[in-house]
Amino acid sequence: MEQIKLDDTHIAPKYQGTEADKHHMGVLGRIQETRRMFTFISMLGFGVTWETLLTNSFAIITNGGTAGLFWGFVIVFGGFLFVYASIAELSSMAATSGGQYHWVSEFAPPRVQRYLSFLTGWLAIAGWQGGITGIGMLVATVIQGLITLNYPDYIAQGWHGTLITIGIVGLCVGFNTYGARQLPIVEASLALLHFGGMFVIIIILWHVYSGTRPSELAIWPMCALADCPRANRTLAPRNNPYSAFFHIKNGGGWSSDGLSLLIGLYPLTVSLNGFDSQVHMSEETKDATRAMPRSIMWSTYINGFLGFIMAITMIFTLGDLDEILATPTGYPFIQVFFNVTKSHAGTTLMTVLILLPLVGSVIACVATASRQIWSFARDEGVPFSNTVRYVPPRWSIPINAILVSLVICVLLSLINIGSAVALNAILALGTGSILASYLICISCITIKRVRGETLPTRKWSLGRWGLPINVVALCWLVPIFVFIQFPGVTPTTAKSMNFSSLLIGFVVIVATGYYFVKGQKVYVSPKERMQRVE
Repeated sequence: MEQIKLDDTHIAPKYQGTEADKHHMGVLGRIQETRRMFTFISMLGFGVTWETLLTNSFAIITNGGTAGLFWGFVIVFGGFLFVYASIAELSSMAATSGGQYHWVSEFAPPRVQRYLSFLTGWLAIAGWQGGITGIGMLVATVIQGLITLNYPDYIAQGWHGTLITIGIVGLCVGFNTYGARQLPIVEASLALLHFGGMFVIIIILWHVYSGTRPSELAIWPMCALADCPRANRTLAPRNNPYSAFFHIKNGGGWSSDGLSLLIGLYPLTVSLNGFDSQVHMSEETKDATRAMPRSIMWSTYINGFLGFIMAITMIFTLGDLDEILATPTGYPFIQVFFNVTKSHAGTTLMTVLILLPLVGSVIACVATASRQIWSFARDEGVPFSNTVRYVPPRWSIPINAILVSLVICVLLSLINIGSAVALNAILALGTGSILASYLICISCITIKRVRGETLPTRKWSLGRWGLPINVVALCWLVPIFVFIQFPGVTPTTAKSMNFSSLLIGFVVIVATGYYFVKGQKVYVSPKERMQRVE
Protein backbone atom coordinates (compact mmCIF):
# COMPACT_ATOMS: atom_id res chain seq x y z
CA MET A 1 0.00 0.00 0.00
CA GLU A 2 1.07 3.61 -0.59
CA GLN A 3 2.64 5.32 2.43
CA ILE A 4 0.13 7.47 4.29
CA LYS A 5 1.14 11.06 4.94
CA LEU A 6 -0.36 12.64 8.05
CA ASP A 7 -0.31 16.09 6.49
CA ASP A 8 -2.70 14.87 3.78
CA THR A 9 -5.59 15.47 6.19
CA HIS A 10 -7.76 18.60 5.99
CA ILE A 11 -8.57 18.40 9.73
CA ALA A 12 -7.27 21.29 11.84
CA PRO A 13 -4.41 20.22 14.17
CA LYS A 14 -6.47 20.82 17.33
CA TYR A 15 -8.99 18.19 16.13
CA GLN A 16 -6.41 15.57 15.17
CA GLY A 17 -6.05 14.35 18.75
CA THR A 18 -2.84 13.60 20.60
CA GLU A 19 0.50 12.70 19.10
CA ALA A 20 -0.33 9.10 19.99
CA ASP A 21 -3.53 9.38 17.92
CA LYS A 22 -1.59 10.71 14.93
CA HIS A 23 0.96 7.93 15.20
CA HIS A 24 -1.76 5.31 15.55
CA MET A 25 -3.57 6.53 12.43
CA GLY A 26 -0.30 6.15 10.54
CA VAL A 27 0.07 2.60 11.87
CA LEU A 28 -3.47 1.81 10.70
CA GLY A 29 -2.71 3.30 7.29
CA ARG A 30 -5.51 5.85 7.59
CA ILE A 31 -5.89 9.60 7.07
CA GLN A 32 -7.69 11.64 9.74
CA GLU A 33 -10.95 12.62 8.02
CA THR A 34 -13.12 13.40 11.05
CA ARG A 35 -12.70 15.66 14.07
CA ARG A 36 -11.66 14.15 17.38
CA MET A 37 -14.12 15.77 19.78
CA PHE A 38 -15.13 12.90 22.06
CA THR A 39 -13.46 12.11 25.36
CA PHE A 40 -13.64 9.27 27.85
CA ILE A 41 -16.51 11.00 29.72
CA SER A 42 -18.65 11.83 26.69
CA MET A 43 -18.32 8.26 25.39
CA LEU A 44 -20.03 6.94 28.51
CA GLY A 45 -23.34 8.13 27.01
CA PHE A 46 -23.16 5.43 24.34
CA GLY A 47 -25.20 2.67 25.95
CA VAL A 48 -28.51 2.08 27.74
CA THR A 49 -29.42 -0.90 29.92
CA TRP A 50 -32.07 -0.27 32.55
CA GLU A 51 -34.38 1.38 30.02
CA THR A 52 -34.34 -1.69 27.78
CA LEU A 53 -34.88 -3.93 30.81
CA LEU A 54 -38.19 -2.16 31.32
CA THR A 55 -39.19 -1.98 27.66
CA ASN A 56 -38.39 -5.68 27.14
CA SER A 57 -40.15 -6.71 30.34
CA PHE A 58 -42.95 -8.51 28.43
CA ALA A 59 -40.54 -11.08 27.00
CA ILE A 60 -38.57 -11.31 30.26
CA ILE A 61 -41.69 -11.97 32.34
CA THR A 62 -43.07 -14.50 29.86
CA ASN A 63 -39.99 -16.70 30.10
CA GLY A 64 -38.50 -16.65 33.55
CA GLY A 65 -40.70 -14.31 35.54
CA THR A 66 -39.09 -12.39 38.39
CA ALA A 67 -36.58 -15.14 39.22
CA GLY A 68 -35.54 -15.35 35.58
CA LEU A 69 -35.17 -11.58 35.48
CA PHE A 70 -32.84 -11.48 38.47
CA TRP A 71 -30.70 -14.59 37.91
CA GLY A 72 -30.78 -14.13 34.15
CA PHE A 73 -29.41 -10.62 34.47
CA VAL A 74 -26.62 -11.85 36.75
CA ILE A 75 -25.72 -14.56 34.21
CA VAL A 76 -25.85 -12.26 31.18
CA PHE A 77 -23.88 -9.48 32.87
CA GLY A 78 -21.26 -11.96 34.04
CA GLY A 79 -20.85 -13.34 30.51
CA PHE A 80 -20.64 -9.92 28.90
CA LEU A 81 -17.94 -8.81 31.35
CA PHE A 82 -15.55 -11.26 29.67
CA VAL A 83 -16.76 -10.29 26.20
CA TYR A 84 -16.27 -6.56 26.72
CA ALA A 85 -12.91 -7.07 28.43
CA SER A 86 -11.83 -8.85 25.23
CA ILE A 87 -13.30 -6.09 23.03
CA ALA A 88 -11.67 -3.40 25.19
CA GLU A 89 -8.22 -4.90 24.73
CA LEU A 90 -8.77 -5.22 20.98
CA SER A 91 -9.77 -1.55 20.84
CA SER A 92 -6.49 -0.60 22.49
CA MET A 93 -4.57 -2.64 19.91
CA ALA A 94 -6.41 -1.00 17.01
CA ALA A 95 -8.67 1.96 17.80
CA THR A 96 -10.46 2.25 14.48
CA SER A 97 -14.00 2.94 13.32
CA GLY A 98 -13.91 -0.42 11.55
CA GLY A 99 -13.90 -2.26 14.85
CA GLN A 100 -14.58 -5.96 14.52
CA TYR A 101 -13.85 -6.39 10.82
CA HIS A 102 -10.48 -4.65 11.24
CA TRP A 103 -9.52 -6.91 14.15
CA VAL A 104 -10.52 -10.01 12.20
CA SER A 105 -8.41 -8.86 9.26
CA GLU A 106 -5.38 -8.20 11.45
CA PHE A 107 -5.55 -11.27 13.68
CA ALA A 108 -7.25 -14.00 11.64
CA PRO A 109 -5.16 -16.73 9.96
CA PRO A 110 -3.79 -15.24 6.70
CA ARG A 111 -5.57 -17.70 4.42
CA VAL A 112 -9.03 -16.67 5.59
CA GLN A 113 -8.55 -13.10 6.81
CA ARG A 114 -9.92 -11.34 3.70
CA TYR A 115 -13.17 -13.31 3.54
CA LEU A 116 -13.71 -13.43 7.31
CA SER A 117 -13.11 -9.71 7.73
CA PHE A 118 -15.42 -8.99 4.79
CA LEU A 119 -18.16 -11.17 6.30
CA THR A 120 -17.68 -9.59 9.73
CA GLY A 121 -18.04 -6.14 8.20
CA TRP A 122 -21.39 -7.11 6.71
CA LEU A 123 -22.56 -8.64 9.98
CA ALA A 124 -21.65 -5.43 11.82
CA ILE A 125 -23.54 -3.40 9.22
CA ALA A 126 -26.62 -5.60 9.66
CA GLY A 127 -26.31 -5.39 13.44
CA TRP A 128 -26.04 -1.63 13.71
CA GLN A 129 -28.43 -0.73 10.91
CA GLY A 130 -30.93 -3.09 12.53
CA GLY A 131 -30.16 -1.42 15.86
CA ILE A 132 -31.16 2.01 14.56
CA THR A 133 -34.51 0.73 13.32
CA GLY A 134 -35.09 -1.56 16.29
CA ILE A 135 -34.57 1.10 18.96
CA GLY A 136 -36.40 3.69 16.86
CA MET A 137 -39.34 1.31 16.57
CA LEU A 138 -39.12 0.59 20.29
CA VAL A 139 -39.52 4.30 21.02
CA ALA A 140 -42.39 4.50 18.53
CA THR A 141 -44.33 1.59 20.05
CA VAL A 142 -43.81 2.93 23.60
CA ILE A 143 -45.31 6.22 22.38
CA GLN A 144 -48.23 4.25 20.94
CA GLY A 145 -48.61 2.54 24.32
CA LEU A 146 -48.81 5.92 26.05
CA ILE A 147 -51.45 7.07 23.56
CA THR A 148 -53.44 3.90 24.30
CA LEU A 149 -53.20 4.61 28.03
CA ASN A 150 -54.40 8.20 27.70
CA TYR A 151 -56.90 7.59 24.89
CA PRO A 152 -58.42 4.10 25.32
CA ASP A 153 -60.32 4.38 22.04
CA TYR A 154 -57.07 4.63 20.08
CA ILE A 155 -56.27 1.55 18.01
CA ALA A 156 -52.55 1.19 17.32
CA GLN A 157 -51.79 0.50 13.67
CA GLY A 158 -48.55 -0.77 12.16
CA TRP A 159 -48.29 2.17 9.80
CA HIS A 160 -48.60 4.56 12.74
CA GLY A 161 -45.53 2.96 14.30
CA THR A 162 -43.68 3.08 10.99
CA LEU A 163 -44.29 6.81 10.55
CA ILE A 164 -43.28 7.56 14.13
CA THR A 165 -40.13 5.46 13.70
CA ILE A 166 -39.14 7.28 10.53
CA GLY A 167 -39.82 10.63 12.18
CA ILE A 168 -37.69 9.80 15.23
CA VAL A 169 -34.79 8.41 13.20
CA GLY A 170 -35.07 11.34 10.77
CA LEU A 171 -34.78 13.74 13.71
CA CYS A 172 -31.73 11.85 15.01
CA VAL A 173 -30.16 11.86 11.53
CA GLY A 174 -30.68 15.62 11.37
CA PHE A 175 -28.98 16.02 14.71
CA ASN A 176 -26.06 13.83 13.57
CA THR A 177 -25.52 16.19 10.64
CA TYR A 178 -26.45 19.74 11.63
CA GLY A 179 -25.75 19.20 15.34
CA ALA A 180 -22.72 16.96 14.97
CA ARG A 181 -20.37 19.33 16.80
CA GLN A 182 -22.66 19.30 19.85
CA LEU A 183 -22.93 15.50 19.87
CA PRO A 184 -20.37 14.94 22.68
CA ILE A 185 -22.13 17.45 24.93
CA VAL A 186 -25.57 16.00 24.19
CA GLU A 187 -24.41 12.42 24.81
CA ALA A 188 -22.83 13.46 28.11
CA SER A 189 -26.07 15.25 29.10
CA LEU A 190 -28.19 12.25 28.14
CA ALA A 191 -25.85 10.08 30.19
CA LEU A 192 -26.72 12.20 33.24
CA LEU A 193 -30.42 11.79 32.42
CA HIS A 194 -29.80 8.07 31.99
CA PHE A 195 -28.41 7.88 35.52
CA GLY A 196 -30.73 10.38 37.17
CA GLY A 197 -33.94 9.16 35.53
CA MET A 198 -33.48 5.66 36.87
CA PHE A 199 -33.10 6.82 40.45
CA VAL A 200 -36.21 9.00 40.16
CA ILE A 201 -38.22 5.99 38.97
CA ILE A 202 -36.94 3.54 41.57
CA ILE A 203 -37.51 6.10 44.35
CA ILE A 204 -41.15 6.30 43.30
CA LEU A 205 -41.53 2.52 43.06
CA TRP A 206 -39.72 1.71 46.32
CA HIS A 207 -41.36 4.45 48.37
CA VAL A 208 -44.80 3.41 47.27
CA TYR A 209 -43.85 -0.24 47.71
CA SER A 210 -42.80 0.46 51.30
CA GLY A 211 -46.09 2.18 52.05
CA THR A 212 -45.24 5.84 51.57
CA ARG A 213 -48.04 7.79 49.99
CA PRO A 214 -47.24 9.52 46.71
CA SER A 215 -48.50 12.79 48.19
CA GLU A 216 -45.81 12.49 50.87
CA LEU A 217 -42.92 12.35 48.37
CA ALA A 218 -41.88 16.00 48.59
CA ILE A 219 -38.66 15.14 46.78
CA TRP A 220 -40.64 14.09 43.73
CA PRO A 221 -42.40 17.11 42.17
CA MET A 222 -44.21 14.96 39.64
CA CYS A 223 -46.31 13.56 42.45
CA ALA A 224 -48.30 16.78 42.40
CA LEU A 225 -49.63 15.68 39.02
CA ALA A 226 -50.98 12.44 40.45
CA ASP A 227 -54.58 12.01 41.58
CA CYS A 228 -53.52 11.81 45.23
CA PRO A 229 -56.87 10.82 46.80
CA ARG A 230 -56.91 7.72 44.60
CA ALA A 231 -53.17 7.16 44.80
CA ASN A 232 -53.17 7.36 48.60
CA ARG A 233 -55.51 4.38 48.81
CA THR A 234 -53.39 2.12 46.60
CA LEU A 235 -49.91 0.76 47.23
CA ALA A 236 -47.68 -0.92 44.67
CA PRO A 237 -48.42 -4.68 44.72
CA ARG A 238 -45.88 -6.49 46.82
CA ASN A 239 -43.88 -9.61 46.01
CA ASN A 240 -42.39 -11.78 48.75
CA PRO A 241 -38.62 -12.50 48.61
CA TYR A 242 -38.95 -16.24 47.98
CA SER A 243 -41.29 -15.75 45.04
CA ALA A 244 -39.23 -12.84 43.70
CA PHE A 245 -35.95 -14.76 43.65
CA PHE A 246 -37.02 -18.36 43.06
CA HIS A 247 -40.34 -18.49 41.21
CA ILE A 248 -39.73 -19.13 37.51
CA LYS A 249 -42.64 -18.37 35.19
CA ASN A 250 -42.84 -20.68 32.18
CA GLY A 251 -45.25 -18.61 30.11
CA GLY A 252 -43.73 -19.80 26.84
CA GLY A 253 -44.98 -23.36 27.27
CA TRP A 254 -41.52 -24.94 27.22
CA SER A 255 -40.81 -28.46 28.44
CA SER A 256 -39.04 -27.27 31.58
CA ASP A 257 -38.63 -24.15 33.70
CA GLY A 258 -34.88 -24.25 33.12
CA LEU A 259 -35.31 -24.11 29.35
CA SER A 260 -37.81 -21.27 29.74
CA LEU A 261 -35.26 -19.33 31.80
CA LEU A 262 -32.61 -19.85 29.11
CA ILE A 263 -34.99 -18.61 26.41
CA GLY A 264 -35.66 -15.58 28.60
CA LEU A 265 -31.98 -14.62 28.43
CA TYR A 266 -32.59 -13.14 24.95
CA PRO A 267 -34.27 -9.87 26.05
CA LEU A 268 -31.67 -9.51 28.81
CA THR A 269 -28.95 -9.96 26.19
CA VAL A 270 -30.51 -7.15 24.16
CA SER A 271 -30.22 -4.82 27.16
CA LEU A 272 -26.46 -5.41 27.53
CA ASN A 273 -25.51 -5.89 23.89
CA GLY A 274 -23.74 -3.35 21.69
CA PHE A 275 -21.17 -1.60 23.88
CA ASP A 276 -18.83 -1.86 20.91
CA SER A 277 -20.71 1.24 19.70
CA GLN A 278 -17.96 3.31 21.28
CA VAL A 279 -15.32 1.53 19.21
CA HIS A 280 -16.81 2.82 15.96
CA MET A 281 -16.31 6.38 17.22
CA SER A 282 -12.61 5.76 17.83
CA GLU A 283 -11.43 8.08 15.08
CA GLU A 284 -13.38 10.91 16.71
CA THR A 285 -12.08 10.29 20.23
CA LYS A 286 -9.03 11.90 21.81
CA ASP A 287 -6.30 9.54 23.01
CA ALA A 288 -8.39 6.71 21.60
CA THR A 289 -6.14 3.76 22.43
CA ARG A 290 -6.36 4.70 26.11
CA ALA A 291 -9.85 6.24 26.32
CA MET A 292 -11.66 3.58 24.30
CA PRO A 293 -11.01 0.49 26.49
CA ARG A 294 -11.64 2.52 29.64
CA SER A 295 -14.97 3.84 28.35
CA ILE A 296 -16.07 0.35 27.26
CA MET A 297 -15.32 -1.18 30.64
CA TRP A 298 -16.71 1.70 32.71
CA SER A 299 -19.89 1.69 30.59
CA THR A 300 -20.18 -2.03 31.30
CA TYR A 301 -19.67 -1.55 35.05
CA ILE A 302 -22.02 1.43 35.35
CA ASN A 303 -24.79 -0.01 33.20
CA GLY A 304 -24.45 -3.37 34.89
CA PHE A 305 -24.82 -1.70 38.30
CA LEU A 306 -27.82 0.36 37.22
CA GLY A 307 -29.38 -2.65 35.51
CA PHE A 308 -28.91 -4.74 38.66
CA ILE A 309 -30.65 -2.11 40.79
CA MET A 310 -33.52 -1.91 38.29
CA ALA A 311 -33.79 -5.72 38.18
CA ILE A 312 -34.08 -5.84 42.00
CA THR A 313 -36.70 -3.08 41.88
CA MET A 314 -38.72 -4.85 39.19
CA ILE A 315 -38.87 -8.25 40.85
CA PHE A 316 -40.42 -6.74 43.98
CA THR A 317 -42.72 -4.10 42.47
CA LEU A 318 -44.11 -5.55 39.23
CA GLY A 319 -47.18 -6.89 40.99
CA ASP A 320 -49.48 -9.48 39.39
CA LEU A 321 -47.56 -10.73 36.36
CA ASP A 322 -50.60 -12.00 34.47
CA GLU A 323 -52.34 -8.65 34.93
CA ILE A 324 -49.49 -6.52 33.62
CA LEU A 325 -48.86 -8.92 30.71
CA ALA A 326 -52.46 -8.34 29.63
CA THR A 327 -52.06 -4.55 29.52
CA PRO A 328 -53.63 -2.90 26.45
CA THR A 329 -50.58 -0.62 26.20
CA GLY A 330 -48.42 -3.54 25.08
CA TYR A 331 -45.78 -2.63 27.67
CA PRO A 332 -46.07 -4.04 31.22
CA PHE A 333 -43.88 -1.29 32.71
CA ILE A 334 -46.42 1.36 31.62
CA GLN A 335 -49.13 -0.59 33.44
CA VAL A 336 -46.92 -0.87 36.53
CA PHE A 337 -46.36 2.90 36.54
CA PHE A 338 -50.10 3.48 36.26
CA ASN A 339 -50.87 0.95 39.01
CA VAL A 340 -48.49 2.87 41.27
CA THR A 341 -49.42 6.47 40.47
CA LYS A 342 -53.07 6.02 39.45
CA SER A 343 -52.40 9.05 37.28
CA HIS A 344 -52.21 9.33 33.52
CA ALA A 345 -50.01 12.43 33.79
CA GLY A 346 -47.66 10.82 36.31
CA THR A 347 -47.37 7.65 34.23
CA THR A 348 -46.68 9.67 31.10
CA LEU A 349 -43.94 11.72 32.74
CA MET A 350 -42.28 8.63 34.24
CA THR A 351 -42.33 7.00 30.81
CA VAL A 352 -40.81 10.12 29.23
CA LEU A 353 -37.83 9.60 31.57
CA ILE A 354 -37.32 6.32 29.73
CA LEU A 355 -38.06 7.65 26.26
CA LEU A 356 -35.51 10.48 26.34
CA PRO A 357 -32.47 8.22 26.97
CA LEU A 358 -33.81 5.84 24.33
CA VAL A 359 -33.97 8.70 21.81
CA GLY A 360 -30.40 9.50 22.84
CA SER A 361 -29.58 5.88 22.12
CA VAL A 362 -31.02 6.27 18.60
CA ILE A 363 -28.77 9.32 18.11
CA ALA A 364 -25.80 7.21 19.24
CA CYS A 365 -26.86 4.31 17.01
CA VAL A 366 -27.02 6.58 13.96
CA ALA A 367 -23.52 7.86 14.74
CA THR A 368 -22.20 4.33 15.32
CA ALA A 369 -23.84 2.68 12.31
CA SER A 370 -22.84 5.45 9.92
CA ARG A 371 -19.19 5.35 11.04
CA GLN A 372 -19.09 1.58 10.73
CA ILE A 373 -20.47 1.48 7.19
CA TRP A 374 -18.33 4.49 6.25
CA SER A 375 -15.20 2.73 7.47
CA PHE A 376 -16.13 -0.43 5.55
CA ALA A 377 -16.75 1.64 2.42
CA ARG A 378 -13.21 3.03 2.69
CA ASP A 379 -12.06 -0.53 2.05
CA GLU A 380 -14.50 -1.07 -0.85
CA GLY A 381 -16.63 -3.41 1.24
CA VAL A 382 -20.09 -2.23 0.11
CA PRO A 383 -21.75 -1.30 -3.18
CA PHE A 384 -21.24 2.35 -4.22
CA SER A 385 -18.30 2.61 -1.83
CA ASN A 386 -16.96 5.79 -3.45
CA THR A 387 -20.20 7.59 -2.60
CA VAL A 388 -20.72 6.11 0.86
CA ARG A 389 -17.19 6.87 2.07
CA TYR A 390 -17.15 10.51 0.98
CA VAL A 391 -16.55 12.99 3.80
CA PRO A 392 -17.13 16.65 2.84
CA PRO A 393 -14.14 18.66 4.11
CA ARG A 394 -16.47 21.42 5.31
CA TRP A 395 -18.44 19.05 7.50
CA SER A 396 -15.81 16.47 8.46
CA ILE A 397 -18.51 13.87 9.07
CA PRO A 398 -19.59 10.98 6.80
CA ILE A 399 -22.84 12.60 5.67
CA ASN A 400 -23.51 10.12 2.87
CA ALA A 401 -23.12 7.20 5.26
CA ILE A 402 -25.56 8.87 7.66
CA LEU A 403 -28.10 9.29 4.85
CA VAL A 404 -27.60 5.65 3.79
CA SER A 405 -28.45 4.66 7.37
CA LEU A 406 -31.67 6.68 7.14
CA VAL A 407 -32.65 4.97 3.87
CA ILE A 408 -32.01 1.52 5.34
CA CYS A 409 -34.09 2.43 8.40
CA VAL A 410 -37.00 3.56 6.23
CA LEU A 411 -36.91 0.31 4.26
CA LEU A 412 -36.69 -1.87 7.38
CA SER A 413 -39.45 0.01 9.19
CA LEU A 414 -41.84 -0.61 6.30
CA ILE A 415 -41.91 -4.26 7.41
CA ASN A 416 -43.91 -3.09 10.43
CA ILE A 417 -46.85 -2.20 8.19
CA GLY A 418 -47.45 -5.78 7.13
CA SER A 419 -46.10 -7.71 10.11
CA ALA A 420 -46.91 -7.50 13.79
CA VAL A 421 -43.61 -9.19 14.67
CA ALA A 422 -41.39 -6.71 12.79
CA LEU A 423 -39.93 -5.18 15.97
CA ASN A 424 -38.87 -8.54 17.38
CA ALA A 425 -37.43 -9.61 14.02
CA ILE A 426 -35.36 -6.45 13.60
CA LEU A 427 -34.11 -6.52 17.21
CA ALA A 428 -33.19 -10.18 16.70
CA LEU A 429 -31.27 -9.30 13.52
CA GLY A 430 -29.35 -6.55 15.30
CA THR A 431 -28.55 -8.62 18.39
CA GLY A 432 -27.63 -11.81 16.54
CA SER A 433 -25.42 -10.08 13.97
CA ILE A 434 -23.47 -8.15 16.59
CA LEU A 435 -22.96 -11.29 18.69
CA ALA A 436 -21.73 -13.13 15.59
CA SER A 437 -19.18 -10.36 14.94
CA TYR A 438 -17.98 -10.65 18.56
CA LEU A 439 -17.62 -14.41 18.15
CA ILE A 440 -15.48 -14.10 15.05
CA CYS A 441 -13.10 -11.37 16.25
CA ILE A 442 -12.57 -12.88 19.73
CA SER A 443 -12.00 -16.30 18.14
CA CYS A 444 -9.25 -14.76 15.98
CA ILE A 445 -7.38 -13.19 18.89
CA THR A 446 -7.79 -16.43 20.89
CA ILE A 447 -6.21 -18.48 18.08
CA LYS A 448 -3.34 -16.02 17.91
CA ARG A 449 -2.77 -16.35 21.65
CA VAL A 450 -2.97 -20.17 21.57
CA ARG A 451 -0.33 -20.20 18.85
CA GLY A 452 1.91 -18.02 20.99
CA GLU A 453 2.13 -15.31 18.33
CA THR A 454 3.21 -11.79 19.23
CA LEU A 455 0.40 -9.30 19.84
CA PRO A 456 0.63 -5.53 19.25
CA THR A 457 1.66 -3.33 22.16
CA ARG A 458 -1.31 -1.63 23.80
CA LYS A 459 -2.05 0.79 26.60
CA TRP A 460 -4.79 -1.42 28.07
CA SER A 461 -3.88 -5.08 28.33
CA LEU A 462 -5.41 -8.21 29.86
CA GLY A 463 -1.90 -9.50 30.45
CA ARG A 464 -1.56 -13.16 31.39
CA TRP A 465 -5.31 -13.38 31.89
CA GLY A 466 -5.95 -12.62 28.24
CA LEU A 467 -6.33 -16.20 27.02
CA PRO A 468 -8.60 -17.38 29.89
CA ILE A 469 -10.79 -14.28 29.49
CA ASN A 470 -11.04 -14.77 25.72
CA VAL A 471 -11.94 -18.46 26.17
CA VAL A 472 -14.63 -17.71 28.77
CA ALA A 473 -16.04 -15.00 26.45
CA LEU A 474 -16.34 -17.57 23.64
CA CYS A 475 -17.85 -20.17 25.99
CA TRP A 476 -20.51 -17.57 26.83
CA LEU A 477 -21.13 -16.29 23.31
CA VAL A 478 -21.66 -19.69 21.65
CA PRO A 479 -24.62 -20.87 23.78
CA ILE A 480 -26.23 -17.44 24.04
CA PHE A 481 -26.01 -17.08 20.26
CA VAL A 482 -27.92 -20.37 19.98
CA PHE A 483 -30.60 -19.51 22.55
CA ILE A 484 -31.41 -16.09 21.07
CA GLN A 485 -32.55 -17.93 17.94
CA PHE A 486 -35.41 -19.63 19.84
CA PRO A 487 -38.97 -18.27 19.63
CA GLY A 488 -40.51 -16.89 22.79
CA VAL A 489 -43.41 -19.34 22.97
CA THR A 490 -44.30 -22.83 21.81
CA PRO A 491 -46.07 -24.12 19.75
CA THR A 492 -44.69 -21.60 17.29
CA THR A 493 -46.80 -19.72 14.77
CA ALA A 494 -45.87 -17.22 12.07
CA LYS A 495 -46.71 -14.46 14.54
CA SER A 496 -44.49 -15.81 17.35
CA MET A 497 -41.63 -17.06 15.17
CA ASN A 498 -38.11 -15.79 15.85
CA PHE A 499 -36.67 -14.89 12.45
CA SER A 500 -33.17 -14.20 13.74
CA SER A 501 -31.51 -17.28 12.21
CA LEU A 502 -33.26 -16.68 8.88
CA LEU A 503 -32.24 -13.02 8.73
CA ILE A 504 -28.64 -13.65 9.81
CA GLY A 505 -28.40 -16.49 7.30
CA PHE A 506 -29.68 -14.14 4.60
CA VAL A 507 -26.98 -11.58 5.50
CA VAL A 508 -24.29 -14.26 5.34
CA ILE A 509 -25.51 -15.48 1.94
CA VAL A 510 -25.71 -11.96 0.48
CA ALA A 511 -22.28 -11.01 1.87
CA THR A 512 -20.68 -14.21 0.59
CA GLY A 513 -22.29 -13.85 -2.82
CA TYR A 514 -21.18 -10.23 -3.14
CA TYR A 515 -17.67 -11.15 -2.01
CA PHE A 516 -17.20 -13.78 -4.72
CA VAL A 517 -18.88 -11.71 -7.42
CA LYS A 518 -17.10 -8.42 -6.75
CA GLY A 519 -15.69 -8.07 -3.24
CA GLN A 520 -12.65 -10.28 -3.69
CA LYS A 521 -11.61 -8.15 -6.67
CA VAL A 522 -11.93 -4.70 -5.05
CA TYR A 523 -11.93 -5.20 -1.27
CA VAL A 524 -8.77 -3.90 0.41
CA SER A 525 -8.62 -5.51 3.83
CA PRO A 526 -7.27 -3.48 6.78
CA LYS A 527 -4.36 -5.92 7.07
CA GLU A 528 -3.17 -4.78 3.65
CA ARG A 529 -3.16 -1.15 4.79
CA MET A 530 -1.36 -1.75 8.07
CA GLN A 531 2.05 -0.20 8.62
CA ARG A 532 2.66 -1.72 12.03
CA VAL A 533 6.32 -2.26 12.79
CA GLU A 534 5.99 -2.98 16.49
